Amino acid sequence: MKKQKQECFGGFFNPFDLLSEEIIFMILDLLNHNPLDRKSFALACKSLYATESKHRRTLKPLRQEHLPSVLSRYPNITHLDLTLCSRLTDTSLSIISNVCAPNLRSIDFSRSRLFSTSGLLGFAINCKNLVEIDLSNATDLKDSAMAAVAEAKNLEKLCLARCKSITDMGVGCIAVGCRNLRFICLKWCLGVGDLGVGLIAVKCKLIRHLDLSYLPITNKCLSSILKLQHLEDLVLEGCFGIDDDNLAVLEPGCKSLKSLDVSTCQNISHRGLSSLINGAEGLQQLTLAHGSPVTSCLADCLKKLLLLQSVKLDGCVITYDGLKNIGNWCASLRELSLSKCSGVTDEGLSSVVAKHKDLRKLDITCCRKITDVSIAQITYSCTSLTSLRMESCLKSISRCSKLASLKLGICLNITDEGLIHIGKGCSKLLELDLYRCAEITDLGISAIAQGCPGLEMINIAYCKDITDRSLLAASKCSRLKTFESRGCSLITSLGLTAIAVGCKELTKLDIKKCHNIDDAGMLPLAHFSQNLRQINLSHSSVTDVGLLSLASISCLQNITILHLEGLSPSGVAAALLACGGLTKVKLQAAFRWLLPHRLFEHLEARGCMFQWRDKVLQVELDPKCWKLQLEDPMP
Repeated sequence: MKKQKQECFGGFFNPFDLLSEEIIFMILDLLNHNPLDRKSFALACKSLYATESKHRRTLKPLRQEHLPSVLSRYPNITHLDLTLCSRLTDTSLSIISNVCAPNLRSIDFSRSRLFSTSGLLGFAINCKNLVEIDLSNATDLKDSAMAAVAEAKNLEKLCLARCKSITDMGVGCIAVGCRNLRFICLKWCLGVGDLGVGLIAVKCKLIRHLDLSYLPITNKCLSSILKLQHLEDLVLEGCFGIDDDNLAVLEPGCKSLKSLDVSTCQNISHRGLSSLINGAEGLQQLTLAHGSPVTSCLADCLKKLLLLQSVKLDGCVITYDGLKNIGNWCASLRELSLSKCSGVTDEGLSSVVAKHKDLRKLDITCCRKITDVSIAQITYSCTSLTSLRMESCLKSISRCSKLASLKLGICLNITDEGLIHIGKGCSKLLELDLYRCAEITDLGISAIAQGCPGLEMINIAYCKDITDRSLLAASKCSRLKTFESRGCSLITSLGLTAIAVGCKELTKLDIKKCHNIDDAGMLPLAHFSQNLRQINLSHSSVTDVGLLSLASISCLQNITILHLEGLSPSGVAAALLACGGLTKVKLQAAFRWLLPHRLFEHLEARGCMFQWRDKVLQVELDPKCWKLQLEDPMP
């Protein structure tokens, strides 16, 4: 080991010789923010390469064909994320179980296909220490596959969302075989009913999280569920078979319950809700979105929940008395969501924020009846806000110094003056959405970039006056991960180059309808943006050369290339073959007949999915036209 460490410095003294492996591991823990930092560390010399291999505990391979070599390099993996490996065979599962069995505790198959029940059975038997499996979206798996999963006797967390082919019998196998389950998600498992859910409740006494969204269940299984002594999170979203009459006969509810979601349950009014939460004095989060009207009766039945911190009422009709009574609660809310709630007024909202001064998150998107009066009250009372989604006055918002996320999409009256206030007062801002804020110019974006250096996401789509000056300013935000500039026709490859050089953590880029961006912008992007996973090049001036250059980005998975006049069939074919990690491609339908059928077969076998578009080129509407669509309809 000592000889290897000396190689790092060409035979000279290596300062890492003075450090124990434990200390070096602590250094690696601090490099998790940017994958390129860990890569640079490992490539410094053989000694550090070996140390990084021993230290890594989580792994997300880009391609399934690399699994044997990657797994042999990292022998201590405990969590394996295979969401980028869409075509896993039984052989792949065998390799994983042979190499990782002693340490593997968690695996994610939620985007993987092709393995059989027998492959899953062998994997479950060999990986005896496995505590977490995600099989979401496995629509082809049957009850026999659930019997195989049940062999993982130590399983604590299981996600089966959208496994639409399993029935009560398969869930029953899970209930009998996996008695240690703490977390199970059965969302959209339409073949599972009261019998399967009841078996889970009876056999798996340690359940803490239960997601039953959109299941055809009734009150028959609810009594067993509410008897679970450790249940903390219960999700009943879209369970239309549950109504007030069913809930009225329930005995006092679950005392351990901390989070309840009954959104889109329009058959549950304040009477049914009162029965459901009876005895759940420790409830902290409640979601009632898109449900029954929020009246004074509903608000009153929640008064006794003294520990309630989060309430989501998105899409509900809210009466003035209902909102006023929420302001009279003894509990001090940390999160309140009123997005698209009709009935929210200045008076009602002001009464709420005056009482709940500890709010951290507030969503009042599309609450069209509020004005600057309530906005001023919000910023005066709730100075600890970290997330605000709305459409209104930025000068008042800038008082929220801890604000991390600000969504202002389609706010046609937002100007640079407001953004200057945000830049000065909200230095901790991480996300800014200015979609179709047509009055914004380079001055406002420069103020944001200077005042909010930690920015990770910015959307300036269809801000028509933005030029390269904004991109040069934004390039100083080195942690930027998402940049959307769709429809900004004045920006060029020069500005994109600045983003590529300055923002090396960039993972998502949308430059659709940026007509002045060409191959000169793709070349630096291919060189510097090695973390890029998703890009939209539609309606730009990129040609075969620029598209092919992106093949050097090994992380690239999702690409949209519509209406690119500089592309040829041979250029598209070469680029698709060279970009080995692609999982999703949007292409003009014409290429479907211009490219060889065998090419698509090869790419699909590699795990790539194609989406064909046949839309004609459309002229973009004047952003001011949006104002007409946003006005409330005349009575």
